[in-house]
This record gives sequence, C-alpha cells and structure tokens, in this order.
Amino acid sequence: MKFLLYIQILTASLLVSGCSSSSPESVKVNAGPIAARTFSFVTPSARQPEGTDGREAVHRMIQGSITRNLASKGVTKAASGDLTVAYLVVIGNNVSTESISDYFGYSDETEKLHLKAHDAYIDSKSRNHFEAGTLVIDVIDSRTRKLIKRGYATSPLLRNLPANERNAKVQEAVNSILSDLRITP
Repeated sequence: MKFLLYIQILTASLLVSGCSSSSPESVKVNAGPIAARTFSFVTPSARQPEGTDGREAVHRMIQGSITRNLASKGVTKAASGDLTVAYLVVIGNNVSTESISDYFGYSDETEKLHLKAHDAYIDSKSRNHFEAGTLVIDVIDSRTRKLIKRGYATSPLLRNLPANERNAKVQEAVNSILSDLRITP
C-alpha cells in the first residue's frame, strides 16, 4: 500500500515536471492590481509523517516556484499574509484521476475541480494510453476570503527528467499560471 502511494506521489512530481508553456486557463475574479506585500500558503490538511510517501518533496518544489514568482512581484512569504495561496494537483490518465489537495484547503471546489479534470482526461478522442497532470493555483484575499485569481496548467507527464529540469518545468508552469497577476505594494 505504501509503495502504491509512493508511486502516485512520484507520478505527481512528474506531472508537475511536465507542465508545458502552453497558456493556462484562468479565472479572473478581480480585474486590476492587488495591494499585497505578503502571502502564506493554506495550512495543510493532516498528512502522513514527512518522508513516508515523497509528497513533501513535491510540495517543496511547487511552493518554491510560487514563492519565487511572487517574490519577483514584490510579495514575500510570511506566516500569515495579505494573500493566501492554495494549490491542487490532479494526476490521471484515460481511465482515472487522483487529486492531491493537502494545500488546497477544505472546499467544495476541490471535488468540482477534480471532476472537471477527470472529465477532460477521459473525454480524450484518442484511445491511446496517456498520463497527464494539472496544477491549479488559487490566490485568495486573506482579509475578505474572496478568490482573487484561479489559474491552471495541464500537460502530459514527462518521465525521467533530472531534478534541475523538473524544477525548471514547474517554475515555467507556475510563471504561466500567475503571469497576469498584478500586485501593487
């Protein structure tokens, strides 16, 4: 059972490594610049202890990419910030999907987004096997709890990438998802 979970987490890390530069879909909830200086991630749900399934390495990679992107916009990570960042990873193939929602929080949106990705994956016209992944990022106003931006990128999984290339692909995906997020100090 632990081995199966490890394989799924490894697949998730490969998912994010395969995010391409194709333009992500976005939900623009608030048009215009956002006044913010700090951000924090959603407090994670209860998980297995670190190191038991490889999931923490995937989260560090995604969070590092988001932190670098927001830092380039003048927003720094803090224990509690002006913005809250949530993210969801959905991995799947022609038949099934799984979501990793540790840092997405408790929301009915989790299931809706998972089902939307599932429908897109299984609705493929090709009967050939494929594996793909989707990274969804939400930016939320911490004070009002309103969704400011939602964006996502989907890509085929790429296997056997060296760590530096995988990190570069994750950064590329995050940068494309957050490319239209305008921040004013």
